[in-house]
Amino acid sequence: MTIQGIHHITLVCADAQRTVDFYTRVLGLCLIKKTVNFDDPGSYHLYFGDEVGRPGSVVTFFEWPGAPPGHPGIGGTHHLALAVADRDGLLQWKRRLTDQGIAVDGPLDRHYFESIYFRDPDGTILEIATRGPGWAIDEAPDRLGTEHRDPPPEMLVANRDAARIAAETWPEPVPTIGEGMALAHGMHHITAISADIERMHEFLSGLLGLRRVKMTSNFDDPGSAHWYWGVGDGRPGTLITYFGRDAAREGRVRMGAGQTHHYALAVPDEATQREWRERLVGAGLRVSPVMDRVYFKSIYTNDPEGHIVELATAGPGFTIDEAPDELGRHLKLPPWLEQHRAEIERALKPITA
Repeated sequence: MTIQGIHHITLVCADAQRTVDFYTRVLGLCLIKKTVNFDDPGSYHLYFGDEVGRPGSVVTFFEWPGAPPGHPGIGGTHHLALAVADRDGLLQWKRRLTDQGIAVDGPLDRHYFESIYFRDPDGTILEIATRGPGWAIDEAPDRLGTEHRDPPPEMLVANRDAARIAAETWPEPVPTIGEGMALAHGMHHITAISADIERMHEFLSGLLGLRRVKMTSNFDDPGSAHWYWGVGDGRPGTLITYFGRDAAREGRVRMGAGQTHHYALAVPDEATQREWRERLVGAGLRVSPVMDRVYFKSIYTNDPEGHIVELATAGPGFTIDEAPDELGRHLKLPPWLEQHRAEIERALKPITA
């Protein structure tokens, strides 16, 4: 009974068309499904990912038209990171984004990877991170996450050299997304916020069976914790990380545009999902019934801070109702909503990709 990694993350946007334009035209992700929120069919649910929406590549959005901005905090997500192959790809992304008028922080050395940070149109903090050098740079592979590792002091000093960092970029314009910078690797990690990092470890490792692969400090706030959990050796695409924050200084998350509604972990099949549900119920957690999301089956629970966590099956996948070359081109509805298609379409503002 195993977790396979990240399945998807679902965020809130205020304008579906603006979100489609940014994630497809700027970031080069594929719009793989245009559907509605099954629990609120008068609003869009948009899915972006690789060409077929493999688990771990999928970023989805509920459209809440005109929603006020949210704000990160305890019980919510701080940012999500997409993976790029290497430093060259990272610098190419910096040049591409800055040339389009998007403010970029970095590249910053995170010891285990390098990354840049920017925001989408709703204010969601996005990171693009390299896939290496990895967790074994300062711990043996069989000892990952067993001892606290402080970031190297010289690296912290280098990350404060604002002039040098601002000058580091790709020397030429990047009008198109080349193979070396494509975000086809999917997500690198998701970072949330906790006021009790030890309790979060009990949930993620003790209950869900994820492996803690690094105990370190928040490199931008060295007095606070930053712990990473993943599958196996903690490969990108399996990583959930939490900042440990002081509840006396950090407020609760404020839900709204730019904030995460939930993140989902992947399980292989429905039988495994049922086993997980029994385990979560046995641990005294609130757990939803199995929900049919057409492209996967889902159950929902909460982490110790109240953040919604979903366990979703790996299949049947997004090609169950559209051919691969048609993904995202048509409004798809679950069978039980087809009889209301005309009413639903009247309520939705048309979008194009």
